Amino acid sequence: MPESWVATPASRHLRGRRSRDTQPEILLRQALHRLGARFRLQRRLAAGCSVDVLLPRHRIAVFIDGDFWHGCPEHGRLTGFNGPNAELWEAKIRRTQERDERATAVAASAGWTVVRLWECEVRADPDAAARRVLGASCENASGRGPGLAPPARARPRLTGRH
Repeated sequence: MPESWVATPASRHLRGRRSRDTQPEILLRQALHRLGARFRLQRRLAAGCSVDVLLPRHRIAVFIDGDFWHGCPEHGRLTGFNGPNAELWEAKIRRTQERDERATAVAASAGWTVVRLWECEVRADPDAAARRVLGASCENASGRGPGLAPPARARPRLTGRH
């Protein structure tokens, strides 16, 4: 296996790809906001576990996985890699998938409901993806009907008088 990456004309378009605020992330955030959900972005839950979208009120951690980089079975690389970097690419995708599994386990063990979405799923129907995320809230709220679980009780307002 080669020890370092070899620059190729085909790899030129992969330089400078965004790791946050990607189009699928923005589409999902807009759809969640339209449905009334409020969230935090790019939060680190623990070492090796950074979440794309976090819904603290509902304890939901959302990861949006890029089709190519995370190896989508439907839209990722369907044929093997070729060229001088083939083995490095295969190892990179495998490490990314292993990191995804670890991050899911870390978030779940910290008490978060984990929802993983593929880029293609969000692009195809952002509203359905947002409903799927919010549906995870219903699964957590045992016995509650569809829709968002009611918010936690508000803190009593403090006034000047005690």
